[in-house]
Amino acid sequence: MNTIPLDNILNLVGKLDDTQGVDTSRERFRRYLTDNVTTLNLARDYIEDCLRNSGDQYNRALQDLTNHVGNFLNFEVIFGRYQGVQGKNGFDGHWKSPGGFHIVIEVKTSEIYPIKAATLVNYVNQMISDKAIPDWDKTLGLYVIGRPDPEIAQIQNAIIAEKWTQQLRIISVDSLLTLAELMAGYDVSHQDVLDVLRPSGPKIDPLVNLLARLSAAPKGDVVPVELPNSYKHSKLPAEIPKVTERKDSSVVQYWITSVRANDGETADDIINRLVAQEGVYGFGKNTPGRKQIRVGDWICFYATTKGVVAHAEVATVPENKPHSKIKESEKYPWTFQVKSAHVYFDKPLVLSPDIRVQLDAFEKYSESTSPWAWFVQVTRRLTEHDFLILTHQQI
Repeated sequence: MNTIPLDNILNLVGKLDDTQGVDTSRERFRRYLTDNVTTLNLARDYIEDCLRNSGDQYNRALQDLTNHVGNFLNFEVIFGRYQGVQGKNGFDGHWKSPGGFHIVIEVKTSEIYPIKAATLVNYVNQMISDKAIPDWDKTLGLYVIGRPDPEIAQIQNAIIAEKWTQQLRIISVDSLLTLAELMAGYDVSHQDVLDVLRPSGPKIDPLVNLLARLSAAPKGDVVPVELPNSYKHSKLPAEIPKVTERKDSSVVQYWITSVRANDGETADDIINRLVAQEGVYGFGKNTPGRKQIRVGDWICFYATTKGVVAHAEVATVPENKPHSKIKESEKYPWTFQVKSAHVYFDKPLVLSPDIRVQLDAFEKYSESTSPWAWFVQVTRRLTEHDFLILTHQQI
């Protein structure tokens, strides 16, 4: 795999700023995106690189990469400025739909600093005044957030407080990538994307029809893979038992599950509180594999957009018994105990191209044509080989 690391690209193009000209750093980087970032795999890899690093260079690269995702969604994309200046419209991006709808985007790496919804509204009003877009009826202001903070949620609060819920919307960059991946792999059209992004109109049929088509589509690789009998490794970490038959003649299984920020907690917070401190975890009613997990299995936890940050041994089988320590327990009623938890939030295992190519799960996977996020979108069974790689352990 000959992917050029994002750091190398940014070093080659130079400091990203708003200097104008056909051969400036900004234009070189944007040309590179157009000419070379032609798969959602690479776009996701680069975006996650930006989110794992800090500084203006990565924040500005994230802005351009987010705009580039608009191309995968079949918008005509106009890149905006990195920094606002007096007398210039400071929008981050302007996406034009073939049907004449416009989306003006504002990219925020995080919600740490104060954000005023009126700023994006003013950008749109100025564009209407300049006749760059027709009116608010055919325009949406969209905040794209790199690292949403459910505890702060200041953009959402500002939009609600200032009564802009029909003009402004919020989406995480991870969900934006997921929309593009749905377009690439399912019967999802550009119009479907607009129906999702725009505030709901009086008719809800378009969204219902979209859900019906997705539920009827081939499910792909969502059933956990079987553990090959041939996997035997001579050296295994002391805390993880070698794959052998247990007293019930069954085989130790390995799993990965994905954790998203929710209800005022980051993914790291959720994993730390439940897995490390309380020794418990919960699944939803339709989580794949929940009835196949057994005592003595091992499970690792993927923090969305960050990487694998923890693993633990399963101490009890999942049962439909809501637990008081799990928020929204009605959504995650299948609970089980875990033990021997290991957490490494400051050293996540990133699912980079170099890691993916080593995994058994990707053996028949085309890196050049297929998105890779399927691997962490559902709970799935892993081979022992893959589990050890994902948990920083030597094979």
